[in-house]
Amino acid sequence: MLKKLWLNFAQTATITVAILFVVTTLKPEWSSARLMSSMVQVFEAAPNPKLSAMGLSQASRAAMPAVVNIYTTQEMRLPPGHPLLDDPQFRRFFGDDDEPKGGRRERSSSLGSGVIVSAQGHILTNHHVIEAADEIEVALADGRKAIAKVVGSDPETDLAVLKIDIANPPTITFGNVAQTQVGDVVLAIGNPFGVGQTVTMGIVSALGRSHLGINTFENFIQTDAAINPGNSGGALVDAEGHLLGINTAIYSRSGGSLGIGFAIPASTARQVMEAILTTGSVVRGYIGVEPQDLTPELADALRLSVKEGTIITGVMKGGPADKAGIKVGDILLKVGDAPVRDTTDMLNLIAQLKPEDTSPLTLLRNGKETRVQVKIGKRPTPPRMTKMPEED
Repeated sequence: MLKKLWLNFAQTATITVAILFVVTTLKPEWSSARLMSSMVQVFEAAPNPKLSAMGLSQASRAAMPAVVNIYTTQEMRLPPGHPLLDDPQFRRFFGDDDEPKGGRRERSSSLGSGVIVSAQGHILTNHHVIEAADEIEVALADGRKAIAKVVGSDPETDLAVLKIDIANPPTITFGNVAQTQVGDVVLAIGNPFGVGQTVTMGIVSALGRSHLGINTFENFIQTDAAINPGNSGGALVDAEGHLLGINTAIYSRSGGSLGIGFAIPASTARQVMEAILTTGSVVRGYIGVEPQDLTPELADALRLSVKEGTIITGVMKGGPADKAGIKVGDILLKVGDAPVRDTTDMLNLIAQLKPEDTSPLTLLRNGKETRVQVKIGKRPTPPRMTKMPEED
């Protein structure tokens, strides 16, 4: 019985091998096509949801309704004798009835983006998007439009909070910026060049970018997701559609995206928004000094025992630092118990202090450490900031 079964198996195996040999020799395309078909089925059977187009499309659908287009209008006054008033084309479009001795009033418009973050219609955007605007119109992704009012803004972080009165506004969910890592996939959503709502994809290129000279307080998320003029104030979201940042600026020599964009972390934006909604403005600590980074080269040249800190190069007369006895040439090492590595650290640490509180500062003076008590003042409102060429 076993011998008979073995003979049947051997015959079947021999016939199968013979058939495969003939097919491979005479019709090789049959076997290769079947093999390729089975490979494609294997690859399609186990997609990675975090990297698949379906996963990113779900993130886009979750975030896009809450991202709005912002249109601002500003009235400009052309003074008497302005060259445009003598331009025939300008006079053709705007007429010849100049205001006597007063020049002419004209209106300019610009655009940007914003993100609805509350059911009450609060919108986060950039300060430079709405700065000096006489009228702000918001267009939602579902076609609805509304006039927005400015609740408050913070030029030093380039953030602003608007409010619209509209029924059931779509909102976005804040993401966990602390868990964000370099290499994470992100989407940038906004209205570049006014073409309409657009989604671009990239990764987190870097975290904690500062010393860029864009804002006073900087802690940017850098991304290579395409950000262009009109994206300012739009959303940077993670692969689940959660808000990670407010797109703010780009580095560009041409004005277009070169793959180096910057977003204000959502955690910072939320803190600024809560301060504005609570008190109407962002209140920061202030001591009244002009700082300069202490570089290793400068430390060696001055033969200092420390390599990090901030050199005090100026002290405002009658300010908190002056009253505490801080002098030009002192090196600030600590604010409270927190070490100061550079001017960015110093600004951030002092800004977190409450006005009227007293805080110890550790200084290096004449080679010796000394500790002074400073009564913190209120940081003055900065002058109007102008938009930098690198910004979008």
